[in-house]
Amino acid sequence: MEHQRKKKLTNFTIGLLFLSGGIEYAVILPTIWAYLQTLHAEPYFLGLGISAFSLTGLLAGPLFGHWSDRTQRTKAIILFANVFEIAGNFMYFMGVSKWLLLGSRLVAGVGTGAGASIFGYLTRSTTSQERATVFAAVMACRQVGLLIGPACNLFLRLCNFRLGPFEVNKFTSPGLFMCLLWILLQFVVVAMYYDLQPSPHPQRVVAVLQEEEEPLVQQDAGQEAAGVERGGYGSVLAGQRAPAEPPMEDEYRYVPNGHLAEEEGREKEKSPFQNFSAMREYLREEVVVLLTAQFITLFNQTALETMVTPITQRYLSFGELENSIMYFLCGIEVICGFFLVRCLSSRLPDRVILVLGLVICNVACVWCLLFLARPQGSFPVLLSELVVGVSLQVLGLPFVAVSQVSLFSKVTAERTQGFSQGLRRSVGGVATILGPLWAGGLTENLYIMLGVMMGLLSLLMVSAWGAASCPLTFLILGEPGLWRCGSHADGSSAPVGYGGSLLHLPGGAAQGLWAGNVPGRAALMTSRTSTAHSEGLHGPKPPRRHLQRCS
Repeated sequence: MEHQRKKKLTNFTIGLLFLSGGIEYAVILPTIWAYLQTLHAEPYFLGLGISAFSLTGLLAGPLFGHWSDRTQRTKAIILFANVFEIAGNFMYFMGVSKWLLLGSRLVAGVGTGAGASIFGYLTRSTTSQERATVFAAVMACRQVGLLIGPACNLFLRLCNFRLGPFEVNKFTSPGLFMCLLWILLQFVVVAMYYDLQPSPHPQRVVAVLQEEEEPLVQQDAGQEAAGVERGGYGSVLAGQRAPAEPPMEDEYRYVPNGHLAEEEGREKEKSPFQNFSAMREYLREEVVVLLTAQFITLFNQTALETMVTPITQRYLSFGELENSIMYFLCGIEVICGFFLVRCLSSRLPDRVILVLGLVICNVACVWCLLFLARPQGSFPVLLSELVVGVSLQVLGLPFVAVSQVSLFSKVTAERTQGFSQGLRRSVGGVATILGPLWAGGLTENLYIMLGVMMGLLSLLMVSAWGAASCPLTFLILGEPGLWRCGSHADGSSAPVGYGGSLLHLPGGAAQGLWAGNVPGRAALMTSRTSTAHSEGLHGPKPPRRHLQRCS
């Protein structure tokens, strides 16, 4: 009971942190341009200020993630990162010069790097089945903050007094407000956040390691490749029974996401990055596809945010009030979308949710390309075309965002989740920098801007479809009941990832063939289950685990 209470308080605190991040974005962004104008800043300072926040965030994310991987602690990281938020927002409040304002966004952006550590913690402390639900709830908290932020501005714009040597007005008050809010959150984190360790591995998985092992074939790499080529899929190479091998080193397997038994005494003493290969970890097809999804969706989202205001001003004569209402309604739609994904995640695999989101985004891009690149018609027609295009684009975001975060946590090693999530957020940071720059320069050439967005989405769809159509990727992306290299593929495992295939045999049985391409080495793995299920295999008991290195 005590553990559950601490976990609830910790999750509540995480929700508050993401809520505050959303509030900061919605409070600062609407006023920063007018604030810069009072400081006689050039127009390009607006882009610099927005990009600076993302730039330091994408640089700090992997560093904070690496820190959390080594220490398995996140509380100290959050407290440290919040200091940058406090300092950055106080600098924003001071408002002495345009350069100080730019520096304030650079400093505050460092604080966002703690998000990588938080996602790493959530990955370690949740099962693969509940992970998408938890991620959806956390992301929804940020969207709620985006709704609360404009409401805060209604009161902050009324400020007009002095605080010592500093003037508090509608431009400086957002910085003071966020500074006080982050100070308050420091006390909340100290009192309510706990560094909880992951629960022990389920006994049902431990039992897998005690299963009888099948005989393995020992061949050198060349002989094995030749044998497979001669016999085709499903061929079994003749050989002698190999003696039992000691547990495989990290060079030959990825550490699962906290749900498979491992050599507790030896592994816990290791550095998370011992035998870690970034190339092997992040250049696998499924990882590249998910990072591409992160980049393209955020690139398109920020490009849309940048272009929609000029469009509404030019064709619909929208002012600040109308645009605020539009963003408010979009925020409500996004929140509803996150809760919809939260419900669907317990019924549909993550990869299905990802494909649904990509389909919606593609439809939205086609609509915008047809009707918004050169709008024509009366006001009701133009308004309807805009509402449909923006609504479709906004609806697809929660599907893609939640599924790709959840899948990414499942296909990367648990021990380096902090660094991996930092890398993922850094890729997103690059997208949030390039998206506004791309759209801002092409508001007069919407066919080019929307065409590139459509091309990127099409590329992502082809990549995702190619990955999903490969049996190996079904294993990787977490279909229930699949096993690979002794790891349950309900999302709780991480693959070895050098290549392989799944073979359906008569009578509902199946055999998986894995061939590692580590130079000078080869391996063969076979597995069986009793029944077939959907794209994969699902049996009443776990299949046997058979993986052995061959010289």
